Amino acid sequence: MIEIIKPQWPAPASVSACCTTRLGGVSEVPFDSFNLALHVGDDENRVRQNRQQLRTRLQLPSEPGWINQTHGIRAVVLEQESDREADAAVTRQAGLVAVVMTADCLPILICNRAGTEVAAVHAGWRGLQSGVIQSALSAMQSAPDQLMVWIGPGITQPCFEVGDEVRAAFLDSVTAAAEYFSEHGPGHWLCDLAGLAERVLQQQGVDRVFRDPHCSYRDQRLFYSYRRSAATGRMASLIWIT
Repeated sequence: MIEIIKPQWPAPASVSACCTTRLGGVSEVPFDSFNLALHVGDDENRVRQNRQQLRTRLQLPSEPGWINQTHGIRAVVLEQESDREADAAVTRQAGLVAVVMTADCLPILICNRAGTEVAAVHAGWRGLQSGVIQSALSAMQSAPDQLMVWIGPGITQPCFEVGDEVRAAFLDSVTAAAEYFSEHGPGHWLCDLAGLAERVLQQQGVDRVFRDPHCSYRDQRLFYSYRRSAATGRMASLIWIT
């Protein structure tokens, strides 16, 4: 039986959302067991079995709109665009499932208060610093003050060490970014990626932000972590209008 995490947020009844864990699938070590990514070296048949189980278990209205993530900032509207090279997906069509895959990067799910528009965003530090959140919001029709956001399980600050170049990049692009970095030796910093994402959202006018407390790096039982092991699977975070 697969295990999922549901956002703790006041989304309207017409919006369904969840994040998978690594539990309950058929993939073998080191992708054990509910890997949903085809690009990580796992056996393709096992991944497709996992994807079918996902659809059946969640009673999804359609096959998720899988995108080819590039750590960039492009956002696609699923019902309008066939090019799926992107790091954010938006839909206003009931029955289409927006999805992103992660293994330390942040999955960010967005919906409007009316329950008529949703988005899924893949935000690693590169995409976050470059503007993937801004790109996703620009692809949405809803005003920022009509949106709510759930930041799902990702790597947390005590486990996410970066160099001077990462901190400098954020200092150049995000107001007050310095408070999300804690010095961890010369040239090394612990980065609060979820805090930076929330700051970016607030700067864009989104003030209803909810954060999941799990750490993908620390909780090896529940989550894949690329930083913990480069050969690993991916979780999926999904959102759709029923």
